[in-house]
Amino acid sequence: MGIIIWLVVGGIIGWIASLLMRTDGQQGIFLNIVVGIVGAFIGGWLGSILGMGGSDINDGNFSLGGLIVSLLGAIVLLGVVNLFRHGRVR
Repeated sequence: MGIIIWLVVGGIIGWIASLLMRTDGQQGIFLNIVVGIVGAFIGGWLGSILGMGGSDINDGNFSLGGLIVSLLGAIVLLGVVNLFRHGRVR
């Protein structure tokens, strides 16, 4: 059951990040899930480096702080992908 919740929350995080970065029309549900999960890893990693704590949805932290860290990581991921794809961040 934890994996299903992880996929659903990752999909929602990826979808919100794609809406904020205006890439939602280019992605389907599968890419939203991937963006949410990979973005959570990036957010947790960046949070641990910056001393904010590396707690994200991949650690089982479904608190508001964990969701925000995961969302910020997903936004960073989409920004980097847009930078390489289009030569600019949208």
